[in-house]
Amino acid sequence: MSSILNTILWDVDPALFSFLGREVRWYGLLFGLGLFFLGPWIVARIWKKEQLPQNWYDKLFWYVVLGTVLGARLGHCFFYEPLYYLANPVEIFKVWEGGLASHGGTLGIIIAIWIYSRKVSHKPMIWTLDRLAVPLG
Repeated sequence: MSSILNTILWDVDPALFSFLGREVRWYGLLFGLGLFFLGPWIVARIWKKEQLPQNWYDKLFWYVVLGTVLGARLGHCFFYEPLYYLANPVEIFKVWEGGLASHGGTLGIIIAIWIYSRKVSHKPMIWTLDRLAVPLG
């Protein structure tokens, strides 16, 4: 008996297009759209509806961006090729060569929200995570 999964062939080119000799990939494009446009738009609506301080939102944006990008890059480096990156730490900074791990980004966000909750909102971490659940889900 044949499974339907045996009939699905996923052969989409990961590169959307090339620009100035660099590939723009689907993953990077969608990562950026979610992080810089759709996610902030959703959280801003929640913030406005709950009448929360604007400066909390502004700071939250940067905590999440830094947590996501640093976590995703470090996650890729240390989850997939730790020996290589430990031997060549400068390579970690070469983000243009690719490599983001969503699970590293998740860990980065959790750490960033922990810091944000302690330094900015002074509310429990779960309070902030609750407001981020929709765009992060």
